Amino acid sequence: MRTLLRSLALHAAYIGITTLLSLYGILFCRSEQAAIRLGQRWARLLIASARLCGIRLDVRGGEYLPAHGPALIAAEHQSTFDTMVWMALLPRTCFVLKQELIAVPLFGRLLLRAGMIPVDRAGGAASLRAVLRGATRACASGRQIVIFPQGTRIDPANPAPLQPGIAAIAAATQLPVIPARINSGTCWPRTGFRRNAGTVTVTILPPVPANTRRAALMAGLSAQFGVVDKPVE
Repeated sequence: MRTLLRSLALHAAYIGITTLLSLYGILFCRSEQAAIRLGQRWARLLIASARLCGIRLDVRGGEYLPAHGPALIAAEHQSTFDTMVWMALLPRTCFVLKQELIAVPLFGRLLLRAGMIPVDRAGGAASLRAVLRGATRACASGRQIVIFPQGTRIDPANPAPLQPGIAAIAAATQLPVIPARINSGTCWPRTGFRRNAGTVTVTILPPVPANTRRAALMAGLSAQFGVVDKPVE
């Protein structure tokens, strides 16, 4: 019962903080940088709110993250909590995110204002070209690009194969790829209402050098993410 009540409190905090800050952002955040700073406040408030359910954050390998300048992070994705983590950890996060999020009232407009890169997952080659243009712009402006190469939130017990977009972005930007693992799904499951006490551990791994051949990059990331099957070609 206590866990249920705490989960309810966290859910209310999530909705309330997101709604209020989205409204504030639409009214007052006129620049990309202002929207990014608001996103960082949103993330830090919700990470702090997660303590209501006994959820703590532990970051390992932080020395591999840049203090400034462009970067490309290939991150495992198990939970909504992951987006908060990367907004809080990086100075100018730029997510590659699903197009559907842009349709969310208020919040979606702020995502565009913050310079995030939407991807139409059913859009084929045209969608990929748009993503690559967005990634190239983000790199040129010193953003840290975060992509979830498995394409969606995954069940920790069933890792999904990697999609090829990460290799295309790495080739277009000529950036090293920084892999990152996370176990957030154990505390903040991708489905359901219940939140579980525990420590969310983010493990940032050494960068894969720029210009690594596509096959080697995809195979290496698949192994690091615990994916047995071959990545999607």
